[in-house]
Amino acid sequence: MSSELISQDIQVTVKLFAIFQEVLATDELKINLETGATVSQIFDRLVQQHPSLERWRSLTRYAINLNFAEPQTILNNGDQVALIPPVSGG
Repeated sequence: MSSELISQDIQVTVKLFAIFQEVLATDELKINLETGATVSQIFDRLVQQHPSLERWRSLTRYAINLNFAEPQTILNNGDQVALIPPVSGG
């Protein structure tokens, strides 16, 4: 077995709120990604499964381990990612 470029996977926990929770019918997902994956790749994967979520892409904020993060932030194994859609007040 060659040791050249063995792909390592990471697992992250994704916390879902509001529209994401409604569409996916859960408040939390475990997702396996390749090492070097970014926060936006989680959104990409969810849109592949649920195209109606695309309309929320530009409005969604991200947090990694309770800290706001940019979409291009690289994830680490065990990170907790929150997808935070816009919240309307009443």
